[in-house]
Amino acid sequence: MASTLFYSPDGKPITAEEFLQNLFGKLPEFFKNEDELRKIWSSPITRKVLLKKLADAGFGKEELSVMQSLINAENSDLFDVLEYISFARQPISRELRVAKAQSKIFAFLSNEHKQFLEFVLSKYIETGVEELDQDKLPELLKLKYMALDDAKQLLGTVEAIRNMFIGFQKFLYEQPVPA
Repeated sequence: MASTLFYSPDGKPITAEEFLQNLFGKLPEFFKNEDELRKIWSSPITRKVLLKKLADAGFGKEELSVMQSLINAENSDLFDVLEYISFARQPISRELRVAKAQSKIFAFLSNEHKQFLEFVLSKYIETGVEELDQDKLPELLKLKYMALDDAKQLLGTVEAIRNMFIGFQKFLYEQPVPA
């Protein structure tokens, strides 16, 4: 792996270890505990705000992606990177995260809604949490249905589709029930 440069908030080059130490020291400023992180991350609206605050503090997507590589979590969600650094939780793959949440996500959905969310979740597994940003929704609908009008005929109003898209995400980040 090529050596990636990290920078301190004042712009000086630092090692990956120093970057990790800085991140570890700063994360409590963004969320108090694991439950608060889950709550923030469960909504694309609050997740986007958190990612912006992290980026403003020098921990942008690129730096978090490198951390993802350093902890061998390339197939995990950025949530897992934050959880690992903050709470020493072992990362899980996006595929396993989806598998664990699928029954709750699909519990009360029509077949059309299930098919759309299966498509969204496959993109999430393939690419990452960016696919769950609400700004991605129109693009996902066009990819799946070719036209927004076709999507609305099958899935309902734009507001209903948006609510479903935002609503299912909480199940991906729920605290797992101990076995």
